[in-house]
Amino acid sequence: MPQDLPPTGGYEPVQYKRNLPARGFRPSYYLLAVGAIMTYGFYKAGRGIREQNELAREKMWSRIHLIPLLQAEEDRDLVRRHWADKARERELLGSETKVYHSDRFVRPTYSITPATITK
Repeated sequence: MPQDLPPTGGYEPVQYKRNLPARGFRPSYYLLAVGAIMTYGFYKAGRGIREQNELAREKMWSRIHLIPLLQAEEDRDLVRRHWADKARERELLGSETKVYHSDRFVRPTYSITPATITK
């Protein structure tokens, strides 16, 4: 029995690739679009951070300008408490006792302690 041989001129080439059209845009267009979107996002984030910093600065300066007013309010409250304490002392003891060696007003220091102590 004779051996099979290829035909004269050889076999036709085997098509192993598919001839499909490329779908979508070129990759460079996608890269450009993503870069543009990211640039816009970073721009908006930077503006937002700058706005937050400006608001924080404004808040800080408003508090700085309110300090004298708040201090005066606290001083008035302390003086009112001081005179009420003196009146209460006069009512209970009949006279004022001198705690300090001068008539100079000494700002009281309060220590707030809890009503019940838990261990």
